[in-house]
Amino acid sequence: MDHKQVATDVINAVGKDNLVAAAHCATRLRLVLKDDDKVDQKALDNNADVKGTFKTNGQYQIIIGPGDVNNVYDEFIKQTGLKEVSTDDLKQIAAKNQKFNPVMAFIKLLSDIFVPIIPALVAGGLLMALDNVLTAKGLFGPQSVIQMWPALKGVEGMVNVMSSAPYVFLPILVGISGAKRFGANQFLGAFVGMMMTAPALAEGGHWNIFGLTVHIQSYTSQVIPALAAVWMLSIFEKWLHKKLPAAVDFTFTPLISVLLTGFLTFIVVGPVMKELSDMLTNGIVWLYDTLGFVGTGIFGALYSPIVLTGLHQSFPAIETQLVTAFKAGKGAGDFIFIVASMANVAQGAATTAVYFLTRNKKMKALSSSSAISALLGITEPAIFGVNLKLRFPFFCALIGSCVASTIAGAMHVVAASMGSAGFIGFLSVYAKSIPGYLLCEIISFVIAFLVTYFYGKTHDSIVNPETAGEVASDGASQASEATASIQHAAAPADENAKNEIIASPISGEVEDITQVNDDVFSQKMMGDGAAVKPSDGTIYAPVDGTVTVAYATKHAYGLTSNDGAEVLIHVGLDTVNLKGEHFESFVEQGQKVKKGDKLGTIDLAAVQQAGYDTTVMLVVTNTSNYTQVKRIADGEITHGDDLVDVISK
Repeated sequence: MDHKQVATDVINAVGKDNLVAAAHCATRLRLVLKDDDKVDQKALDNNADVKGTFKTNGQYQIIIGPGDVNNVYDEFIKQTGLKEVSTDDLKQIAAKNQKFNPVMAFIKLLSDIFVPIIPALVAGGLLMALDNVLTAKGLFGPQSVIQMWPALKGVEGMVNVMSSAPYVFLPILVGISGAKRFGANQFLGAFVGMMMTAPALAEGGHWNIFGLTVHIQSYTSQVIPALAAVWMLSIFEKWLHKKLPAAVDFTFTPLISVLLTGFLTFIVVGPVMKELSDMLTNGIVWLYDTLGFVGTGIFGALYSPIVLTGLHQSFPAIETQLVTAFKAGKGAGDFIFIVASMANVAQGAATTAVYFLTRNKKMKALSSSSAISALLGITEPAIFGVNLKLRFPFFCALIGSCVASTIAGAMHVVAASMGSAGFIGFLSVYAKSIPGYLLCEIISFVIAFLVTYFYGKTHDSIVNPETAGEVASDGASQASEATASIQHAAAPADENAKNEIIASPISGEVEDITQVNDDVFSQKMMGDGAAVKPSDGTIYAPVDGTVTVAYATKHAYGLTSNDGAEVLIHVGLDTVNLKGEHFESFVEQGQKVKKGDKLGTIDLAAVQQAGYDTTVMLVVTNTSNYTQVKRIADGEITHGDDLVDVISK
């Protein structure tokens, strides 16, 4: 890579006069710009040395890659004359330049709290769907499955208990996740959730508190009261940490924080927030009952545009209320899930049409993989990587979504639980609605595919521009403040590349890289690989090879294996901000290592206490040299165990 030329190209694309500040981390340039709309996105998309762009929290980030980003940054600073700043400083600069939007801030707050607990809700939801299949009459005959086969009654009973758990004890999950987001102790957050779901509360009655009558009520399955309670906890805990002497802080801060939170929750905040929660749920159900299929049709046309704004991140909070109300025999069920499924399948269908229309190898590879992802419920790669770049597929998909959502509303198709909003979403649908759901999904796919395909056939110059690698617009760059522009998704495999197995660099629980809470990794912009939630703080070499990058911040390592795989080990998310604190490194750039050699350590407890995610990502940055890079491990893993398989042929 010509680092000087890349720096020049980036400066020309973003505009020298448009720059405010610049920093870098292990993989990307991080810029604060005066106006993001002035960026020549097309120039960056077509630059072979730029692996992608990413906008979040007021920063415009350009993916260069480990090792090269340092040198590009040095040239960037020389040519622009900007002062070098740390990523922490850049965050503050970006915050000053951003206009505060209270609505978006609240949505991001909900997203930060609910995204981590969605796996538990989805697992419970799918178990709930299984229970519906076992107990529903008319699905496989006039009798339910357990009536036809009584031997399954015990299985159904056990499934029912498991499916209810995450929803009944939802305040505990909210307490843990909310405490982390608000900066409180997560175990105290769980404590607050536990006291709100204590079995004794279900007995009802009242307490007499110095003459004040307090009605006793349970807060099982409640979201808003739990959010309010854990927020209060964080306020009390932070204030007490500052005010109490160290000698008594450890003992009395938890005691006083929980005591104050408990009294306020049971006397005032809980009842008020529960009433507000019930009003919100009843209002949404009333709106659905009133507008019916017209409302679902409008919602279907607007759902994907809502995704662009990020507003959809607030829906899980509403859906949990709809699902729990439905399970209690109230309300119509979760219609938001149905509309989301129709919209996601429509975007996947439009992307599938692009696959058949385009002659560009890069776009064909990207559209094939992102279409499958969208049909399974993850639409960001399809929307931002394909449909918005060509524009017309995105809008063609809205037609399919609108029609299918209208029909679903007319047929009263609703979900009984949360799940994957795509073709496999039928598992979460009320049993009697499954046939209607599948029919509407097919309608959504067929309409979106046909409209996109025939429009594209008559506008071939948009789909296949004369210049290889161009796309018709830079719409993705204008779409959202927290989206990724995916580039360089595929290249022909290197005939000289060798098959090899890459080991886990750390012990812990394996996680699919698409689940990592950073779009650069989850959307595989740096390459494919795997992630590990660490249980131990020692990082080991996953291959025999050479250390090509050893950052001063000690949070990332780049290695090239003896067989040619280029491996990035990134320890934690945004941990570059710690500037090496809580990390130790034992290797230097250029050093030869053997598989199993110690690379460094991380103090997991200290990093988590500082508010950072400690997930370790292992990415094969030259993924394009291989036919396939795939994760081959699940569950708990020990460092040195096989984690990723790279296949050349």
